[in-house]
Amino acid sequence: MRNTTRHLPDFIDHNRIESALAGARSSRKDDSLRIRDILEKAEAKAGLSMEEAACLLRAEAPDDAQAILETASRLKKAIYGNRLVLFAPLYITNECCNRCLYCGFQDTNTKLERRTLTDDELREEVRILEAQGQKRLLLVYGEHPTLGAEWIARTMRTVYETSSGDYGQIRRVNVNCAPLSVEDFRILKAEGIGTYQCFQETYHRPTYAAMHLRGPKSDYLWRLYALHRAMEAGIDDVGMGPLFGLHDPDYELLATLNHAAQLEKDCGVGPHTVSFPRLEPALGADVANRPPHALTDEHFTRIVAVLRLALPYTGLILSTRESAPLRTRLIEVGVSQISAASRTYPGGYADAQRAASQNRNRPACDSHAADHLSSNSGRPQAQQFATGDHRSLDEVVHDIVANHGYLPSWCTACYRAGRTGDHFMDLAKTGGIQKFCHPNSLLTFQEYLLDYASPQTRTEGEQLIKRELEAQPESRRQKLQSLLARIRNGERDLYI
Repeated sequence: MRNTTRHLPDFIDHNRIESALAGARSSRKDDSLRIRDILEKAEAKAGLSMEEAACLLRAEAPDDAQAILETASRLKKAIYGNRLVLFAPLYITNECCNRCLYCGFQDTNTKLERRTLTDDELREEVRILEAQGQKRLLLVYGEHPTLGAEWIARTMRTVYETSSGDYGQIRRVNVNCAPLSVEDFRILKAEGIGTYQCFQETYHRPTYAAMHLRGPKSDYLWRLYALHRAMEAGIDDVGMGPLFGLHDPDYELLATLNHAAQLEKDCGVGPHTVSFPRLEPALGADVANRPPHALTDEHFTRIVAVLRLALPYTGLILSTRESAPLRTRLIEVGVSQISAASRTYPGGYADAQRAASQNRNRPACDSHAADHLSSNSGRPQAQQFATGDHRSLDEVVHDIVANHGYLPSWCTACYRAGRTGDHFMDLAKTGGIQKFCHPNSLLTFQEYLLDYASPQTRTEGEQLIKRELEAQPESRRQKLQSLLARIRNGERDLYI
């Protein structure tokens, strides 16, 4: 049952945000001393106030801009090392009763092919993702009155129960769905939800009202308190974020920090993850095709760096909306989790597999067209938005390992061992999480290399594992060598 939000305050301090931005605008352009002080505080893992973040966002001197990016890069490496978590989104339904002007799923979009996966279709999508090597999925749902919490829980159960081959198994199911009541969130908790993710889209209330014309999503406060209700229901890990392009991006970033601080104040722990999608073209959504506040790649990179400095222990998630080169840059300055080989509509992975099969059966003269069909986002008449990085999972893994030295991770150990919520944050802030995350990443990467990797990726990956082992303390190295040997002998799902 939905609760009223009329008595709840809007805890986003709009006046403070505007004041912080105005103060940053009026400060001297060459105020490098203050910027250096802020960066020193951030590198000490103390986070940033809204005013400090605003100062970094509006810094104009080239040396200051470079210092911000370099500090974010050092901070990320100090906390996360070279680990990079991978996952895939899985769209279950594009049925939606909301009219959100920027979304391809809006209720008036007659150009969109509506579809809700059957149980068999869902299993097919999961098996395809498992065959690629995925272990972590984000289930994505539209909002429709006939598709409630019990149904969402059933789809989660189906995903967990579906396996493929000898080793295919999804170990963590995260959920991006419409805000629910506390009672309904408890249903998802009982089914084993990982992280619950809900984006406010825009924190600017006039813009929110102008963009959300009809449906449950038009209730700003109901959405704003969704993460509070999820945590009240016992869901330890929650994810938040704005949709950049609807309003002033600097305003949205400060409001995100405001939201994170309020969640920590009220619930004892802030967000587990923050995402920062940009508006991308979508069929039947004019706002998405002409964003009111489009931001450049340079501005976007600054925003990601400031997010990393402001929320040092929070996972930063990057989707395949962005191009491969930009994704590489954003990983360097702060991103710790990425999706790969994403399809943004129900049934998209099966479509891609059929396209790839057709490609193999086509004459050589048709191969270029078929390559485009199998690598692009799929059917624009069905997807929520266009994607920018169309590489396969193995291509992404090979690139980040061979060219950038990152350690791919499909680890789910902390979640399954109960190291979530404030427990995880306590470990992260004391550095104790490095005793778990890095070793467990090596174990899941070894699984991927044995079960799914191409020969060239496996060669590069084995060399990386060897280098990483040599850098471990002797006691940990011996334990890891033992666990890696067990994996090579056929065991799976080992973790510390």
